Amino acid sequence: QVQLVESGGGLVQAGGSLRLSCAASGRTFSRSAMGWFRQAPGKERDFVASISRNFGIPNYADSVKGRFTISRDSTKNTVYLQMNSLKPEDTAVYYCAAGGSGGPLVSEYDYWGQGTQVTVSS
Repeated sequence: QVQLVESGGGLVQAGGSLRLSCAASGRTFSRSAMGWFRQAPGKERDFVASISRNFGIPNYADSVKGRFTISRDSTKNTVYLQMNSLKPEDTAVYYCAAGGSGGPLVSEYDYWGQGTQVTVSS
């Protein structure tokens, strides 16, 4: 059974920073693109960032470009999302996902974490 466990969420003031982590079990990590999505109350789950299986090529939603950075550490089977210059509109539950080719669609990913809450106060 594949497991993805997110951590690092919390409450931060606007303009602050947080780093999310997602630890993956098993052999999935090395074979998978990894992604971060977020879901605000009453809204759909939206793409935030992804990183390819090979070469670690990142891809970002326009709303987070220049503020968020995705990275992966294969020695720790962990993917990170560094979030800087946070805005109240970044408030959401953030989900880690694995699988597929690292595209922006929810349907491309096979495995999901339980989510971690990020709240940005104004």
